Amino acid sequence: MNIALIIAGGIGDRMGQDIPKQFINVYDKPIIVYTMEAFQNHPEVDSIEIVCLKGWHEVVYAYARQFGITKLENVVDGGDFGQDSIRNGLQDIFKRHSGDDIVMIHDATRPMLSQEIITDNIRVCKRYGNAITVVPCTAAMLKTYDSVSSIEQVPRDNLKTTQTPQSFFLKDILDAHFEALEKGITKSVASCTMYIELGRKLYMSKGSEKNLKLTTTEDIEIFKALLNAKKDKWMH
Repeated sequence: MNIALIIAGGIGDRMGQDIPKQFINVYDKPIIVYTMEAFQNHPEVDSIEIVCLKGWHEVVYAYARQFGITKLENVVDGGDFGQDSIRNGLQDIFKRHSGDDIVMIHDATRPMLSQEIITDNIRVCKRYGNAITVVPCTAAMLKTYDSVSSIEQVPRDNLKTTQTPQSFFLKDILDAHFEALEKGITKSVASCTMYIELGRKLYMSKGSEKNLKLTTTEDIEIFKALLNAKKDKWMH
């Protein structure tokens, strides 16, 4: 089975709104619903688990009923940090699923996730054991030691920008989380960085610049534009 684990435990201080950013409405639909729909509509995704802020569980269930998210299996509390939230979701999934199932860990605030990204993520994970969604680094990269100036660049040819989903076999990612706890690794910013800190090898799948993470109000403006955008006939 392929299980989507959507992480919606953040408050989103940088958005500057009164409610968590994943629940902000865009064209009469909450951001988290767009994200759930991406997995709901993919034929290879069997179920959805959500890690959510306390007090918002019933809201998620209500949205699932309203928008026809039939694959939603359970909602659990988040933790103090992202790593804790992911572990909470994984442990809950393990109560009902096999360690050989694939778990796709995804940010609730990446609502433009395409069907093609999900498909390639699953393909790479099945072949290699994990899959990290990435895009090429196209910007000039500067290194700074004082946040004000730079005299050093980082060659971009071998750099990738990570996105989500990040997929693993359930038994492997759970094992990694327990090893991380034993080694005192508790605040890793993502599953891929935790794997790197543990010395484990990662494999990459295709992402997209459209698969942006909504962090600021400017990102919401870009999201709205993408929803309204249509490809010209000459674009393939």
